[in-house]
Amino acid sequence: MTYVVTENCIKCKYQDCVEVCPVDCFYVGENMLVIHPDECIDCGVCEPECPAEAILPDTEPGIEKWLEVNKDYATKWPNITRKGDSPPDADAWKDKPNKLEHLDPNPGKGT
Repeated sequence: MTYVVTENCIKCKYQDCVEVCPVDCFYVGENMLVIHPDECIDCGVCEPECPAEAILPDTEPGIEKWLEVNKDYATKWPNITRKGDSPPDADAWKDKPNKLEHLDPNPGKGT
């Protein structure tokens, strides 16, 4: 099992999860974070830290697409080990559905 960042993170990118991860398995894009599934140790400490409730275990039904998104972008985006600034409009995007079309494939700034 691994944890997966899902659509709720897009355009929110709060990054509270990064601070608690003991193995630094988060990777950062312009407007989303992902978890490298081969680096995640399944400890689960990140899940309750996410204000957008965007982190779920890979055992959730229908999570396969997001597992693939995490796998793919974790190899393209830089590692992030410290919480950075969230987008100024993160709270406005927090509960919006169907955000996949807003996913920016460009890498963010790692730490």
